[in-house]
Amino acid sequence: MKHVHNHSGGTIYGLGFVGAVVYYLQHASSFWPVILGILKAIVWPALLIYKVFTLIKM
Repeated sequence: MKHVHNHSGGTIYGLGFVGAVVYYLQHASSFWPVILGILKAIVWPALLIYKVFTLIKM
């Protein structure tokens, strides 16, 4: 039996992460906002889903 793995979710997350890092780093003016921006870029999918669930009142 041959297993086929589709890794497109990781690719989409990776592109989103890079985009979020670029966005947050453009607005950072010192060291700590850079660190905070990187942390925000890591968790942006969770924040997005939380906002969506809040909007649809789940």
